[in-house]
Amino acid sequence: MPAPRGWPSLRLAFRPFYLLAALAGVTLMPLWWAVYTGRLVPASGLAPSLWHAHEMLFGMVGAVVVGFLFTAGKTWTGLPTPRGSQLGAFALLWLMARVAALAAPYPVFFVLDVAFLPLAAALFGDLLVRSGNLRNAGIATVLMGLGIANLAFHLGASGALDWPPQRALQAAVALLVVLETVIGGRVIPFFTRNVTPGLENAVPTWRERLLMGVTLLGLVAWLCEWPIGFAATLLGGAAGLHLWRLLTWAPQMSLRRPILWSLHLAYAWIPVGLALLASSLWFQWSVSPALHTFTVGATAGLLMSMMTRTARGHTGRPLQVGRVEALAYVLVALSACLRVLVPLAWPSATLVTLIISGACFASAFALYLAVYAKWLLSPRADGQDG
Repeated sequence: MPAPRGWPSLRLAFRPFYLLAALAGVTLMPLWWAVYTGRLVPASGLAPSLWHAHEMLFGMVGAVVVGFLFTAGKTWTGLPTPRGSQLGAFALLWLMARVAALAAPYPVFFVLDVAFLPLAAALFGDLLVRSGNLRNAGIATVLMGLGIANLAFHLGASGALDWPPQRALQAAVALLVVLETVIGGRVIPFFTRNVTPGLENAVPTWRERLLMGVTLLGLVAWLCEWPIGFAATLLGGAAGLHLWRLLTWAPQMSLRRPILWSLHLAYAWIPVGLALLASSLWFQWSVSPALHTFTVGATAGLLMSMMTRTARGHTGRPLQVGRVEALAYVLVALSACLRVLVPLAWPSATLVTLIISGACFASAFALYLAVYAKWLLSPRADGQDG
């Protein structure tokens, strides 16, 4: 193994980006409340709801996606990924964009923000091309798609394009669902099988292709406003296929391992979100419950689980979590339940549940920082590089 070199915090991308994303998870919720109540007005001029959605999706989630892919990309391709000053500059670009969203004029925010994801997609794509790893080309495409959605958001929000910025946010959510479908399908049954001797939970290839095709087509039909019956039927079918897929992964085998059941639990929000999205089309309901099911339930849940697992593995620590991490998993799931289910069943309690949900979310990532911040900033426990 190569000898360790450089600052530990800049040896692999998961280190700075997981740390920054967790800090965002802690701070964005109280900032959102301040913006929502008018106590804080973004200098960029974004409407409160647009600022909140953008910073959660393209800011916090974008950081974890890039940190995970650049870290995994080193394993997938066998090639070095950004580190040292290059990685530090990349993380600084992300941080400057987050500050600019609140404190800088819109043109400054625009320039800083739109550069991050396309640059990440170009670097990740270059790794795949140079290594001949075309199996992951679709993931690079999704990453570039997020960059394009971000650009569309800015063009719509600034009035440069006659395009509702909310549509770009919805496209980003759809891309994240696709990414989670791909990555989840690879790692969740694999991790479950590794710790359960004799378990056969492999999913047939034909069903994986059918699930991906129906999911993609259903999301495109929703985004492109195709006939309601057609789009809703596809989304409902996708929900059933995702539930079927999850059940074949034997989630009951994970109940004694928080680092594993957290993945199953987070993935379970995807079929719920697809079913709610189909219902919103059929009955002309608000799309907000479906979107928050995807973002708070599935995305944040998977982020927390993967951030703990990969951080432990890549800092040379056992893949076993304690009570603090288990509590963080529960808090994210509770945040999703409060944000999605309570307003559906008890609309008059929406405002109170928004506050409690945000507090649960921020507390979960505060717990992550309490355990992992020192590890992300320190050398690996086994003395290896990375």
